[in-house]
Amino acid sequence: MEELATKEDLRQFSLLLLDKIQMMMYENANKQTESASPEWLKSKAVRKLLDISSGSVQNLRMTQKVRFKKVLGSYYYNKEDLIKLFKDE
Repeated sequence: MEELATKEDLRQFSLLLLDKIQMMMYENANKQTESASPEWLKSKAVRKLLDISSGSVQNLRMTQKVRFKKVLGSYYYNKEDLIKLFKDE
């Protein structure tokens, strides 16, 4: 018993396939947006974001105005703390 695919079957399949591809692309775009805005920033990114010198970044760290982590010799600063600090002032 042979089953033949009609033009209508192929059209419905193509619409279903396009819907699934669009859904996957939308989900992928959402994931990229979330990962594009990291919670922790490196010193260089902080200097660029706030247009301040490396000494100013070090001063923020030494006075403990922002949370930071040191990983393999690089300092990472909490983005929320930086935004909050400079919104208040």
